[in-house]
Amino acid sequence: MMKQNNSRNCGVTSQVRHRCGWCCLGPLTFHVQAVGDMVCLSHGHRRAERSKTTFRNGLVFSSRTVRLRERLRVRVEKDVLIWEGSLRVGFTNVSPSGRTLPLPNYAIPDLTGTPGHWAAAIPESFCPAGSELDFWVSAGGSIYVSNCGTKQKLLTGVDLSRPLWAMIDIYGQAYSISLLGSKKKGLICRRSCPVPKPLLSDSDEDTALHLSEISEDRCVVCMMKAAKVTLSCGHRCLCWKCSTKVSQQFGTCPLCRQKITAF
Repeated sequence: MMKQNNSRNCGVTSQVRHRCGWCCLGPLTFHVQAVGDMVCLSHGHRRAERSKTTFRNGLVFSSRTVRLRERLRVRVEKDVLIWEGSLRVGFTNVSPSGRTLPLPNYAIPDLTGTPGHWAAAIPESFCPAGSELDFWVSAGGSIYVSNCGTKQKLLTGVDLSRPLWAMIDIYGQAYSISLLGSKKKGLICRRSCPVPKPLLSDSDEDTALHLSEISEDRCVVCMMKAAKVTLSCGHRCLCWKCSTKVSQQFGTCPLCRQKITAF
């Protein structure tokens, strides 16, 4: 039987309005039902905090399926050094919505010992309070993590034949984390929906993810440069560099989907 989760979502804030186009990967938060017994969600389900009086019962999952090579960024907000070990991250093809509560105590070995779960421990040196790390599953089925430019392969053998959800075990020293969003690089870099400003630190607007709200004069693809190109439909929404990519790869306006005939 599913538990009521009202007590878990402490101080939830409403999400800000934002503008999205086809380059958006969609909203990304923690799943609101499938959370460990000692976890409280807040900040629009983007922050998860485990009781620091224990090192276990800290499982959380992504609210939606994630794509191959979609890098999820997590910030460690708080840690406590009385415990050993730190975050465990991974992926599962078992939907969070179909899980029975209470969840198991641990990702490893409770979940990894069952079909459809892959997770590995992140080194403590990657996870001090204030650190930000990315993790993702590659097209070859390997899980990677990176921190401050250091990339590490955690494990291989993830089944890519079914949809995957991200899972994090808020274990050991790290007891409070924020999900800052995600990005997927390609010809055009795609990102998840912008994160509300209350969740961002002062330096976050300068990070590579650039997850703050998009101003009206920014390119809707790169979200960095000024939109200087007016398309045939009348929308002025692309920088010069991205306009070439969009025209060649998609051929339509990212806002209204009308065919691009001229700049």
